[in-house]
Amino acid sequence: MPTDDFETLDRWRAGDRAAGNELLRRHFDGLYRFFRNKVDEGVDDLIQRSFLACVESKDRFRKQASFRTYLFTVARHELYRHFRRSRRMAETEDVGEKSVMDLGTSPSRVAAQRQEQRLLLRALRRIPLDLQLAVELFYWEGMSTAEIAEVLEVPQGTAKSRLRRAREALEEQMRALAESPSLVESTLAHFDQWAAGIRAELGPRGGEAED
Repeated sequence: MPTDDFETLDRWRAGDRAAGNELLRRHFDGLYRFFRNKVDEGVDDLIQRSFLACVESKDRFRKQASFRTYLFTVARHELYRHFRRSRRMAETEDVGEKSVMDLGTSPSRVAAQRQEQRLLLRALRRIPLDLQLAVELFYWEGMSTAEIAEVLEVPQGTAKSRLRRAREALEEQMRALAESPSLVESTLAHFDQWAAGIRAELGPRGGEAED
């Protein structure tokens, strides 16, 4: 039987490198998806930073949540720290209110097979990061609104409202970006299907655009 993630983390903290490799193997794909649609480069570095931060901050973690929500919470902090550092942002600026396009990044190598998915990916990068995260955690990682609230460190009601606002913002962006109204309607009609389908495209071996 696989050991509990927190037990594995404790073994890693105690110096068991094999435990660290096991934890990375279990959760690598999820973190890869998390970072890949938001940064141009440095995904592996951000994954490594997230795992090391888990080791350092574990004593401050509230045990009510799962290891996975803890890990994605740490990853979110690492992502925001990355943007603050790379964009030389003031501490008073709210990273979550900006889109990845506003932040000067466009992960162009992420591709998708269907035009509905390509439209949705483009729209995701143009909505505020806090809203983008809510959508991706819900559709790609299968998190509940309670789990999303843990990752975003907000009340569950706020997480629910962010999902609703994200759908509205995505529709607005898709209507602005789409070459035809029929493409928007096709995407909206099967939104859950298209959003969930992108998950496979963003794995370590997912679709990459050709140079």
